[in-house]
Amino acid sequence: MAFRASQYFLGIAVGGALCTVPMGNETVYKYGIMPVVHRIDPERAHRMAVWCASMKLVPVRARYDEGVMRQQLLGIDFANPVGIAAGFDKHAEAVNGLFRMGFGFVEIGSVTPEPQVGNPKPRVFRLVKDEAVINRYGFNSEGHDAVAERLSALPENVGPVGVNLGKNKTSEDAAQDYVLGVRKLGEYAKYLVINVSSPNTPGLRTLQGRQQLHDLLSKVLVERDVLTERIRRKVPVFVKIAPDLSDNDKKDIAAVVMDLQISGLIISNTTLSRPTSLQSQEASEGGGLSGKPLKEMSTALIHDMYQLTEGSVVIIGVGGISSGQDAFEKIIAGASLVQIYSSLSVLGPPALAKVQKELSWILLSRGYWKIEDAIGSAHRIPRRTK
Repeated sequence: MAFRASQYFLGIAVGGALCTVPMGNETVYKYGIMPVVHRIDPERAHRMAVWCASMKLVPVRARYDEGVMRQQLLGIDFANPVGIAAGFDKHAEAVNGLFRMGFGFVEIGSVTPEPQVGNPKPRVFRLVKDEAVINRYGFNSEGHDAVAERLSALPENVGPVGVNLGKNKTSEDAAQDYVLGVRKLGEYAKYLVINVSSPNTPGLRTLQGRQQLHDLLSKVLVERDVLTERIRRKVPVFVKIAPDLSDNDKKDIAAVVMDLQISGLIISNTTLSRPTSLQSQEASEGGGLSGKPLKEMSTALIHDMYQLTEGSVVIIGVGGISSGQDAFEKIIAGASLVQIYSSLSVLGPPALAKVQKELSWILLSRGYWKIEDAIGSAHRIPRRTK
């Protein structure tokens, strides 16, 4: 999407401010930069943020203690456990800039096989009073070919990049769309994500049903094994699930994941529910709700799925994280890694610095010299993943 001249120069101005103000200076962002950003249409502000990151017009974070934060999971080295969730960099435009900011890993997408424009605008809404966002993007994507070209140009040492796969809205064969994603983009990914939980693509969440999920993932794993032979590296497969699940849904998903030996779960996507505590008038808009109101729901789901899978899969926790304490609660519930996104739209880059700095301090103050020791510590069952 090309910028008009006004957008371009505003992007330069905001990007320049981002580069000159340290990430840890919450006051300047809170009272200076973010009020300006919040005057811009949410989707336009999103595109500007991606553009700034793609041009590396982002602050470089201060180096916090990564000793306690560093870990290896599924053969992947993570300098720190805080990544950016899929949905921010949908088309793999800003990977280098996001690592420059200090993210421990970057998940791009969701990416569909063929380009599609997504749902009609407006489709993104800020709930400022609630520190939340509602979106109904609908898998707007530039398609496999455009994303593959960008991913192939990344330097080898860029950092862990996850690729989140989606299906085209008009596709009659969902499984084939995900298989094509593995085939086309798998070689560029440190891990792959099968997104069957976006609320903005009709029928997508029905793929979380036990038989449907088993059939889908079985086909994905066959293609992943073909990919392994081709690139001589086994790419882990994660499934991203919704927070709006019944107890039976949770049990069914856990059974499929364990039966097929899926590497991990991403918990969770946005919710269709609307807590009565919401104060913003935009709360009535349709779409998925993310941010602070999702925090407790996603943490509770992490806790449940960790128990149901007996600590045997890697969990990436996402939903409402804006502090180190929020991240810590998800980690002791069972998450090995966490992701942020909506808090960036509220707090700006200081959200990342705040979460990393506070999490490092909390781990050390609680006597955890390695983050692995904290994972799932709210449970009595032993953690079995390596």
